[in-house]
Amino acid sequence: MTRNSQPDVIIIGGGMAGAGLAAHLARHRRVTLIEREAACGLHTTGRAVAMFTPSHGAAAGRSLATASRAFFEAPPAGFDGPLLRPRPALHIARPAQLPALSDLAARLPGGIELTAAATRRLASILRPDITGLLEPDAGDLDVRRLHRRWLGEAQEHGAEIRLCIGDYAIERNRGLWKLQGDGWSLAAPVLVNAAGAWADVVASEAGLVPLRLEPRQRTLALIDPPPVAGFTGWPIVKDVDDRFHFRPFAGKLLIAPADEEPSPPCDAEADPLDIACALMRFQSVADYEITDIRHQWAGLRTFASDGLPVIGWSGEASGFFWFAGLGGMGVQTAPAAAQLAAALLLDRPVPRALLDHGLVATAFGPSRFAAADLERAALS
Repeated sequence: MTRNSQPDVIIIGGGMAGAGLAAHLARHRRVTLIEREAACGLHTTGRAVAMFTPSHGAAAGRSLATASRAFFEAPPAGFDGPLLRPRPALHIARPAQLPALSDLAARLPGGIELTAAATRRLASILRPDITGLLEPDAGDLDVRRLHRRWLGEAQEHGAEIRLCIGDYAIERNRGLWKLQGDGWSLAAPVLVNAAGAWADVVASEAGLVPLRLEPRQRTLALIDPPPVAGFTGWPIVKDVDDRFHFRPFAGKLLIAPADEEPSPPCDAEADPLDIACALMRFQSVADYEITDIRHQWAGLRTFASDGLPVIGWSGEASGFFWFAGLGGMGVQTAPAAAQLAAALLLDRPVPRALLDHGLVATAFGPSRFAAADLERAALS
């Protein structure tokens, strides 16, 4: 890259957030998306577990998921069919966890309480004392197809995508955000921070106070599926206390311990202790002997202190837009989150389809974090 360029918007980060926003903005603004890696979506997006579970997370975050459902079920032309394949979520409880299951049933619209026998019919390796609550409107998401299509759509409308950009400096000068790297430079009035686990790093490099976003590691393992009829149709099986889940995935059985170990931003790798924890939790509810692990990996999900995404204009510096902290909801909220981000950035009304699902845009704004508290945290 030897040329200089001055787009309207620079997006830092080519994961699901950056790709979705680029696809929405490219029709209206000149967009350049930059990515440090050799391909977009190698970290959190590329390692996502591809689940749609609208009961997950805080109520404000769930509004983004429910508002995204229509897009997943009937995406626009160019996506070649639905992105959501129905697969119910089965929330399970051992006898000591029954109060937690009752609490979930009380706040889960459409949840179906099951007997132990009915629970086992849905996933036959579960032990006889396991009781379940079925969430019928969950499913599997085609993460790769969504991400690739959004990147392609952005380019079709003129967006430029730059990979392998290396290190660069950020400064604010004469109303423009200027990025200077080895042999290249960019300048734009708007800079979008969609850098995932590196979002606070980007903010610091831009001279802003970080929001104390915390990357946390999620570990996953694939084992051979049980040799039983109907395995591929099993539900997503989730511990009611969110300590693990398992489900059919790519012809294997995926097991995750639902770990959230704080981590610096990095290329995450699976920890053997976390894998052992996943298998132990799985075998506490399942009569199935694990003989081998076929594949294991880890990824980072980045959380704000209140667990909600950060979407909106910075109150510190003009033209700096946050689109980060999506936690474990980044994929299942991607369509609505991208629509919200685009509306705010273009200074347009939030789409009625989002508001109808109870979405409140200010719930996600960075202004909800008190500047004084952030400054004290940065100095501590």
